[in-house]
Amino acid sequence: MAPRSHSSEQGFTLIELLIVVAIISILAAFSITNLMKTKQGANEVSAVASLQAISKAQVGYSTSCGNGGYATTLTTLGAPTPGTNEPYLSEDLTRAATPLKAGYIFTLGPGADAAPGENDCNGTATQSAYYATAVPQTFGQTGSRSFAMNARGTIWQVYAATPPAEPFGPPATTYK
Repeated sequence: MAPRSHSSEQGFTLIELLIVVAIISILAAFSITNLMKTKQGANEVSAVASLQAISKAQVGYSTSCGNGGYATTLTTLGAPTPGTNEPYLSEDLTRAATPLKAGYIFTLGPGADAAPGENDCNGTATQSAYYATAVPQTFGQTGSRSFAMNARGTIWQVYAATPPAEPFGPPATTYK
């Protein structure tokens, strides 16, 4: 009779499995943190690009339809000039008075020394200066900086949940 051979089962012990799970968890935590920082950075770049688009739209509006004045709301920049189908600013920034885009809430209102201007080519009131802002929807998660600009077109930033106020200055700095 041949001796019985015992098959030895090989595998991982519970401790080894726990160590692997712990290492994977640590790596995932670092990855998620970096992913969130990257997402915040992308949101902030998008906010600045949107403010630059608002500035360009205001210049175009002022010279072609606003009779030298600026739009009082973002929705005004979404209305085309009579006889055209092209708005001054894209729908993602003009569909509401305070649109949400890429984790930022945008507003447009009168600048610090704004005075009423002539009605525009659509019969809408204008103003002599404007103040536009981009504020994170959830400060610290969708962005860690708030931005603002006025008719001069310079974008100011501050590491806070509220935008820089006019007249611009410390603690706000210009965006580079």
